[in-house]
Amino acid sequence: MKTILIAGGTGFIGQTLEKYFTNKGHQVKILSRHPSRENEIYWNAKDLEDSWVSHLENLDVLINLTGKNINCKFTEKNKELITKSRIDSTKILGKAIDTCQNPPKLWMNSSTTSLYKDSFDTEMSEENHEIGNDFEKEVAEVWEEAFYASENPKTRKIIIRTSLVFGKGDGAFVPLKKLTQFGLGGKQGSGKQKVSWIHQTDFARAIEFLMNKEDASGPFNFCVPNPISNNYMMEAFRKAIGIPFGLPSPEFILKIGAYFIQTEPELILKSRNVIPKKLLDSGFEFQYSTIEAALKDLID
Repeated sequence: MKTILIAGGTGFIGQTLEKYFTNKGHQVKILSRHPSRENEIYWNAKDLEDSWVSHLENLDVLINLTGKNINCKFTEKNKELITKSRIDSTKILGKAIDTCQNPPKLWMNSSTTSLYKDSFDTEMSEENHEIGNDFEKEVAEVWEEAFYASENPKTRKIIIRTSLVFGKGDGAFVPLKKLTQFGLGGKQGSGKQKVSWIHQTDFARAIEFLMNKEDASGPFNFCVPNPISNNYMMEAFRKAIGIPFGLPSPEFILKIGAYFIQTEPELILKSRNVIPKKLLDSGFEFQYSTIEAALKDLID
């Protein structure tokens, strides 16, 4: 049995990991701004306080998922909150680890595959890639810099570069399913943009795999081996749900819709052509490597 502490663990991915590892017999604790359960510990994600720092002593795994949801309008205020929430929490965890006599054996910190350049043809891996030039790239860079700002010599460190996570309760799956059910499940924009994604179970399995692979360190892309086009993805949703048609959403419609729901169209239009080379080279095997298999599980 391992003791696992998840910072920012009350969100969709945190809940997925808590359920997965609890069912495996591990002890899971959560760092939260609003603790309400016995296994939740208060922290404000920016200040060193013994009430939560003490839980890092002799810890097996620390997983940091803290950060304001990026699904919003990129106003200057939101940009500051998105960036600051990620940097502050990461830096304070690094400082806390350095105060421990017996620090965590492993620290896994979230990041994003949006670090990579918008690409239709060239696949981006951890080792061979081009960096983007947008706000999401800027966030990823400073986030990872904050992770490496503290050396933490006794702690193995892994960066989780997350793609779209499909899960039953939340994540990208839910709005795409609803759009399809309402007959709006056609291609979005040109439909040619690549989509890198991962099933929530494979996300948790990849975390477990890297926990147990003691020579694993550095950045890992969390996505399936073969990115698909937006057009292919939406067609798969229609087939899985049994909806014969789906109205397309041209780019100008997406921009109007994004304005009214206060989000950014680039979250849909950016081509994320990312592959999990290091996971595959390490021997990880996906349970849901195709969109058809993933949707069958999630919809059934």
